Amino acid sequence: MNAHDWKNIGPLESIPRSGSRRLCLRQAGRPIAVFRTRDDEVFALIDECPHKRGPLSEGIVSGKTVTCPLHNWGIALDSGEAVAPDEGSAGSIPLRVVDGNIHVYLPEPAVEAIA
Repeated sequence: MNAHDWKNIGPLESIPRSGSRRLCLRQAGRPIAVFRTRDDEVFALIDECPHKRGPLSEGIVSGKTVTCPLHNWGIALDSGEAVAPDEGSAGSIPLRVVDGNIHVYLPEPAVEAIA
């Protein structure tokens, strides 16, 4: 992981406990959401439920799970996987907290050389 691929998205305090924020940044053309648990753990996922692409950032955070606002699917924040019996994955994004600021890993897409 290259150092320049980590994007500082702001202070941890900008996300309420048991809440989330949708980022303007995208991963492979898909929106990203960052979640903060009541215990100050933070996670980043693709902001689309694997069921019907509902905006997970608008869901309810409980423990280490977010509930999709469309059809109540539970999604594990640490892996992005749907909670059984549901199946699928929202896709997890690497994240770290440095000096109170949240950094997400968003590598720049490879640029093809023109021959």
